[in-house]
Amino acid sequence: MLELPEAQAAARQMNETFAGKMVTRVQAMQSPHGFAFFRGEASGYEAALAGLRVTQALAFGGRPELRFEGGARLSFGDGVNLRWFEAGAKLPAKHQFLMEFEDGGALACTVQMYGFFALYMNEEDTVGDFYYRVGLEKPSVLSDDFDFDYFESLREASSAKLSLKAFLATEQRIPGLGNGVLQDILWRAGQHPKRKLGALAEEEFRGLFACVKEALAEMTALGGRDTEKDLFGKAGGYRTVMSRKSPACPGCGGPITRAAYMGGNVYFCGECQVQ
Repeated sequence: MLELPEAQAAARQMNETFAGKMVTRVQAMQSPHGFAFFRGEASGYEAALAGLRVTQALAFGGRPELRFEGGARLSFGDGVNLRWFEAGAKLPAKHQFLMEFEDGGALACTVQMYGFFALYMNEEDTVGDFYYRVGLEKPSVLSDDFDFDYFESLREASSAKLSLKAFLATEQRIPGLGNGVLQDILWRAGQHPKRKLGALAEEEFRGLFACVKEALAEMTALGGRDTEKDLFGKAGGYRTVMSRKSPACPGCGGPITRAAYMGGNVYFCGECQVQ
């Protein structure tokens, strides 16, 4: 699933690969998918985008987006897998979105469990889209504006009864920080995902802030997590510590526990992470 590190990597690679190129053809929902969601009619994306030139790629929270001449924006979210194919390469037989360019290259998108595509023809179109605007307007974890005072303001606005998973990874408090990157952040901080926010001592809360900043900066610098693929189908360079691929806790050597919690799986070490 796309989260902040992968969104940043996708935007960088799209800028390097096809910024400045003109779109010649768009195909949406060539392979129907019940959980591929489009803002507006999918059939209208070709008429809106064909003939436009990509000006740049950006990322806000966990959403990479393409911007086009004239002000149009195409935002990708959650389980959208973006892949670049050079001219002449064999395209996937099934895809939920395909964008071809003047040089013969193509961006093919497939949806994993669920994913969404949002086309905005101008800035005004984004007004009222909570998930888009919150990613655009809140400070990125990677910026200096996301400092301890800001992190503290998030705690002050939250219930002390929230679990750390709920605090960090729900309600778009921190856009781009989802259940995927959460696991290693909490392992670094030595905190259990079910521990209550109000149970943290001040020193622990400051340590949690440092781990949020450091983990996401490292994941981003390394091109995303090794559990996810980049624009060219290559795994990210960050070696995930807490995931289904992890054999044991690198801290104590003990087993990693997998448990269903709040609509997804959490991975933790029962010895190293305080509950």
